Amino acid sequence: MPCNRVRVAVPGSAAYDVVIGKGLISQLSLLLQQAVPEASSFIVITDSQVAPLYLNQVKEQAGALGRPVSDIVVPSGEDAKSLECVCEVWRALGDMGVTRDACVVALGGGVVGDLAGFVAATYMRGISFVQVPTTLLSMVDSSVGGKTAVNLPAGKNLVGSFKQPALVLADTATLSTLPEREWRCGLAEAAKSSVICSDDFFFWMSASAAALMAREPEVVAEMIGRCVSFKAGVVVADECEVSGVRECLNYGHTFGHAVEALAGYGHYSHGHAVAEGMRFAARLSAALTGASVDFVRAQDELLDALGLSVLSDFCPEADEVLAAMHRDKKARGGKVRFVLSSDVGEWESVVVSDDVLREHVRARSASLR
Repeated sequence: MPCNRVRVAVPGSAAYDVVIGKGLISQLSLLLQQAVPEASSFIVITDSQVAPLYLNQVKEQAGALGRPVSDIVVPSGEDAKSLECVCEVWRALGDMGVTRDACVVALGGGVVGDLAGFVAATYMRGISFVQVPTTLLSMVDSSVGGKTAVNLPAGKNLVGSFKQPALVLADTATLSTLPEREWRCGLAEAAKSSVICSDDFFFWMSASAAALMAREPEVVAEMIGRCVSFKAGVVVADECEVSGVRECLNYGHTFGHAVEALAGYGHYSHGHAVAEGMRFAARLSAALTGASVDFVRAQDELLDALGLSVLSDFCPEADEVLAAMHRDKKARGGKVRFVLSSDVGEWESVVVSDDVLREHVRARSASLR
């Protein structure tokens, strides 16, 4: 399968490539030499689940450049996205004598990418890093755009920084080992992108749902490329969420993050929680921005076709959900803000009152009884 290359040229930052294709880890040495020729050493940060699969191959590729290569393996799962884990990695880098001209290689899914990116953004006030995503979620979304963060008990991604990678290498061969839960997790973020991007992308996703569920390689690679191209355009227009353009990427996330926080991080996958947030946002959109019943139904049908069923066992009290949404980092001045979509490719950021949110949370719970 030929590789696909998407250029991300963020104003004020060094441009970088997102390279997508099968078997690309075997080309990592060449790509590192092109992307970070000045790197004096490489530190591969990965987790305990990914390390047995790909760590040796990545270290061999980096080592072929004749520079020192070391690794740090963190626990698998959302618990690694914590300040405690960050401190352990900082200390490990210090003990290794890592200098400012080193390069961090993030090998793994979204958790590892967020953790390693935040470490790279903060250690010695910033060192280079490269993303080697191994999950569908990280390939279609989190590895691109430079958002890095860790969680606090009060909420998800509350401590973080913007740090663009020097390279993103998405080797689709790594997806062959991905469990079904994580596959659907990535499909949810792709579905989100299609809703806020365009009719063309949305209807392509709907038509391709069966092929995506069957993991047909060429269709999967096209979906990743579409997602990356869309997100690259958004990031170039608004890297640090200053103009508001990048807010569109939060579609489904306000309610979705509340689902994760209240159920306990990791109980549902991030993508499945976002899918539930998309369902909630679509119904809010119908009430507040004129979205049609057809839009709500079409989105529901896409999510169903991608195996992202309604989370019928998630029915907390409305005030619990409100409290969690008020802790969301997108809230301003005590007001909860939602990205709502009046139709495919059309969105706006809307302040939603507590009374309206309470009504919709209760209506959702009532529909599930």
